[in-house]
Amino acid sequence: MLRAATTDDLGAIMAIERSSFPTDAWSEAMMRAELESPHNHYVVAEEAGVLVGYAGVRAPAGASDGDVQTIALDANRRGRGTGRALLHALLEFAAERRVHEMFLDVRADNPIAQGLYVSEGFREIARRPNYYAADGVDGIVMRLDLRAWTDARNPSTDDAGVCT
Repeated sequence: MLRAATTDDLGAIMAIERSSFPTDAWSEAMMRAELESPHNHYVVAEEAGVLVGYAGVRAPAGASDGDVQTIALDANRRGRGTGRALLHALLEFAAERRVHEMFLDVRADNPIAQGLYVSEGFREIARRPNYYAADGVDGIVMRLDLRAWTDARNPSTDDAGVCT
C-alpha cells in the first residue's frame, strides 16, 4: 500500500536510508526538511503496517521540470515491483502539477535502478564524474519527457473510439 509520507515516518525512513545508502545517507535534518517542503511530495510503501520503502519528488507548483529526489526500499522487499509503484506515484504527482520534464541522478554502479528508469522512458543525458565521492562512483543524469510518459499510459480516443 502506498500513502503520502509524514514526519511521523521519519524514523522508519531514516532506517531504510542508512541501510540503502551507507556512505552517503542524508541526515535526519535534511530528510525532515524534504518531508516538510511545500515543493516536495514523498510517498511511503507499507506491507502489513511496516514501512518498506519511500520515494520523493521535487516538483514546485508552476515549474516545468521536476526531480526525483530519492527512491529506497528495504533490502528484503526489492524485486517485487514496489520501486516501480513508488516511481509511478512520483511521476503522477509531477504530472498533476503540469511538470513537463523529470530529471534524476542514479549511481553508475546501480544497473537495476538504471534499468527501471530506462524501462519507464528515462534517457541518459549526462554523467557527473565522481558524483558519489565517498565511493568514487559517477552519477548518471537522466531525463524523462513526462508528457509523453503520461500520454503513453493514458491514450486518448477519438470520436470513433480509436486510440490516437
